[in-house]
Amino acid sequence: MAELVVAGSGPQALTLCCLLLQKRPQWRRRLRVLDPSGTWLERWNTQMRRYEIPWLRSPSPHHPHPNPHALRRFAQERQRGAELEGPYGLPHTELFADFCRSVVDDFQLADRVQAVAVERIRLAPSGDDAMELDLSDGSVLAPRRLVIATGAEAPVLPDWVQAIEDPYPADALRHSQSLDLGACRGLVGQHLVIVGGGLTSAHLALGAIRRGARSACSAGGDCGAKPSMPTRAGWGRGTSRTSGRNPAGTVAVCRFWRPVMAARSPPNWPAGCSRRRRPEPCSWTRGVRSPRPAGARAIGCCTAVMAASTGPTASGWPQALIEDWPVLSGDLRWPGTQVHVMGGLSVLQLGPAARNLFGGREAAQRICRAALKS
Repeated sequence: MAELVVAGSGPQALTLCCLLLQKRPQWRRRLRVLDPSGTWLERWNTQMRRYEIPWLRSPSPHHPHPNPHALRRFAQERQRGAELEGPYGLPHTELFADFCRSVVDDFQLADRVQAVAVERIRLAPSGDDAMELDLSDGSVLAPRRLVIATGAEAPVLPDWVQAIEDPYPADALRHSQSLDLGACRGLVGQHLVIVGGGLTSAHLALGAIRRGARSACSAGGDCGAKPSMPTRAGWGRGTSRTSGRNPAGTVAVCRFWRPVMAARSPPNWPAGCSRRRRPEPCSWTRGVRSPRPAGARAIGCCTAVMAASTGPTASGWPQALIEDWPVLSGDLRWPGTQVHVMGGLSVLQLGPAARNLFGGREAAQRICRAALKS
């Protein structure tokens, strides 16, 4: 039996594995990491390349290594201090990727990612913590503890997209997850509308402008440049917004989901955008040839790109486990199971930082404490 299975191989999963092995090196044989890519940070690095993101918004202490100073020391030892941007030391994308590769090597994790996906979770009857995982290669795994750290599994499109009746070319309406700026051709003079006002929207808009296109971002609020990942008052380290003991999960969701969303607003654009031409934010668009609400401004465009944030979804995981938004215990565990979560699913415990690198560090500490107690 595997002591701990981690589903996902992104930066948050790496953060957890490094912290666990720092405290219990002998657990290397008990640890299994599952991800279809078969390697660490594949989706993360692909996204950085496709969106041409020059540097991260998270300051230098936020990274997968347990030592918060490890990234800055890595840069200094290799005379790459210039790749830490601004007063917060925002790491350039290539520096961060090289650093993460060194972390994987230091903790001897290079061969720990198994190229399979978890297709089904089968939980034992109530009162029994046992579980079985059906894997994509046909095998079955029975771990003592499972951590879901997969991030968003599938793009989420607004409801109005499904209401579009008139046919349109496939390239006229796309989700940002399918875009690769480096492969975009023939954008000179084209008009793109990007639905969303967050970081992804900013980079896509700037990439389109560099290629001669006209870009407009459709967002629900003003887009402001911020120097780094924001810290919201009331959502600091150790803050817990739900106790995990309330059986009425929907009550907790209704009470705390709105403050979480408010803490994430207004949308944040990277500080680098202020040094280039920034597309003008505009009112919400209803899509290609689609009806629009009263008072909304119509925008003529050749292509519309959906870059809005994903909603409360855990695509790909069993509905029996994720019927409602999870009201987690303090160790980010579904009560009554040995299933922990990281990333967006932990937002009601960790607040708006749950999806970023700082949230990954906080989640790793909570899960690690729980795992080492048992």
